[in-house]
Amino acid sequence: MAGHPNQHAVQRRHGRRGFSLVEMLIALTISATLLTAALAALDSMFKGYKQTTESASTHVVSRIVVNRLLGLIRTGEEFGPFPENVLDAGQNPVVTDTFELVTGRDEYGGITEITRIEFRVDGEDDEDVDEEEEEGEDSGEEEGGEEPDEEEVDEAKVGTLWYVLIDPSGDEEEILIEQPLLDNVRTVTFTLHYDVGPRLTRATIDLIVEPNDSVDLTIGADATPQTIRLVASASPRQSLSGLR
Repeated sequence: MAGHPNQHAVQRRHGRRGFSLVEMLIALTISATLLTAALAALDSMFKGYKQTTESASTHVVSRIVVNRLLGLIRTGEEFGPFPENVLDAGQNPVVTDTFELVTGRDEYGGITEITRIEFRVDGEDDEDVDEEEEEGEDSGEEEGGEEPDEEEVDEAKVGTLWYVLIDPSGDEEEILIEQPLLDNVRTVTFTLHYDVGPRLTRATIDLIVEPNDSVDLTIGADATPQTIRLVASASPRQSLSGLR
């Protein structure tokens, strides 16, 4: 027996029924959760890629600078600073963040060029250093000499390695060239070993550099960018020839 026509119409209407409001909200919530997770993973991938590329770039530039300094040490003469007493183990070797050497002479043997490599803290000059030291002494006497946090000390040491070419032939030293060699330097140490003379026998460079965009990389990320440390030694050719 055939069914009533209205019954078939009701069945067709139920078969074409769409999503309810609750189902749509659940679907949107799941989609938003998956999209948020995908974007977070993509952001982490971009940060990791940027950190890797910046570290690689900084490493290459740092090696070029270190090789250039080693070349200066091998070909230079009359290095400084030097100890007052070479035989005193407390003064020799000299540990410093600045060194200089003679790189030019005239036909009579007079010094015409002195090359100086020095580490400068960004945005800080000698007057600022003196004022900070005086304030630190005053606060130490009044408040019991509280020591600064290690993070503040490390952040204050980040600076730039500078190349300075000086003409000492006049009454006053004249700066011929002054340009930065390497930025984002956390620390640099030059260890100068001297023999009687005083004559430099070996120089060791210990350099720690941060990636160029280390500040940007730490924003919104848990991992701290890895610093780069380079250690290298060289001896002047004149010292090597004198030992033969």
